[in-house]
Amino acid sequence: MIHDITPGTEEELAKGLTSAYVGIDPTGDSLHIGHLVSIMILKHFQACGNKPFALVGGATGMIGDPSMKSAERNLLDEETLAHNVACIKAQLGRFLDFGSDAPNKAELVNNYDWMKDYTFINFTRDIGKLITVNYMMSKDSVKKRLSRDSSEGMSFTEFTYQLLQGYDFLYLYEHRGVTLQLGGADQWGNITTGTELIRRVLGKEAHGLTCPLITKADGGKFGKTEQGNVWLDPERTSPYQFYQFWLNVSDIDAERYIKIFTMLDRPTIEAAIEEHRADPGRRSLQKLLAKEVTVMVHGEQEYEKALAASQMLFGKSTSEDLRKLDERTFLSVFDGVPTFDVAKDKLPCGILDFLAVETTIFASKGEARKMIQGNGLSINKDKYTDINGQITASDIIDGKYILVQKGKKDYYIVIVK
Repeated sequence: MIHDITPGTEEELAKGLTSAYVGIDPTGDSLHIGHLVSIMILKHFQACGNKPFALVGGATGMIGDPSMKSAERNLLDEETLAHNVACIKAQLGRFLDFGSDAPNKAELVNNYDWMKDYTFINFTRDIGKLITVNYMMSKDSVKKRLSRDSSEGMSFTEFTYQLLQGYDFLYLYEHRGVTLQLGGADQWGNITTGTELIRRVLGKEAHGLTCPLITKADGGKFGKTEQGNVWLDPERTSPYQFYQFWLNVSDIDAERYIKIFTMLDRPTIEAAIEEHRADPGRRSLQKLLAKEVTVMVHGEQEYEKALAASQMLFGKSTSEDLRKLDERTFLSVFDGVPTFDVAKDKLPCGILDFLAVETTIFASKGEARKMIQGNGLSINKDKYTDINGQITASDIIDGKYILVQKGKKDYYIVIVK
């Protein structure tokens, strides 16, 4: 999990309880799994007896970090930022201990608190004079942006970002005793600007540690799906979809991710990898990874629901299992399945009319009859064998859905309105 460390970091950690921080940009009201690497480093850090600080950039979030970005961020207003900060703290509470009396309990800080009254003149006089433009231009985050299309360029606002982040480190060093900053590999330039500021202002040594930017084995972007980011907020990415993301990673990625995104110890991980290599078809490593991360982010109960939902398409689930799914999970499982609308006053309705007249799941009643007689139709996961039967209100799930399965793989949702 370590990409780079400044000299003296290991010696600093060996002295005893160390305070460190990770900066999180509150541009949204949910973290996504791209944030998880640095959060896991904080989690390990606290588990080893050290004190973690999570810094949400209420001030810097108004500007946007140019690191690895091709375009400027949208600027956020104070009300939106305050909402985002509150949501992020709630999510971080699943990973870090904020509430105990332990000397190393986690703390959330917001750089807006110390930047809001700092005037531009004072900042440029106190901080701006300490770091040369040459030094700032040498950072990869700046060089990459400037080497792109000159018409896009880089604003002064973004250029000053590393000074603002550097000042955060200086402030936390002075006021909270934070001697180490953690972050992704793309933050190295900003982190070392902070250590340089601390050296020049206080004559003290501070430290930085970065973790690798996680990619997929095929070179694709980690944490991105066809639907976009994989979020920690269950309203944006359901626990079922979250579980499925980890379940579907490649064998190579599973071997890397289980080391990074779980708190399992080395012998457990090595044994799990060996078991998986002996029989990759069982996907035991992906199942373990998906379980550990889903429980950590959403809790045991949501994991159990996601597991039950996963059996829905591929296992031998029953009508009872189907009815236990909440609506969000039900819709996640059957995302993309063709849907039909039927008016509630059409029920009860003969099964053949239901399948070939009120909907077009079958092209004709004859085709529907043949499928039923061949034992190939299920309604709500139960085999349906009566060609003279009726669909009634008792077949409706969650007050509005009926699930039709044709053959082994074709599903349809009928929405009763």
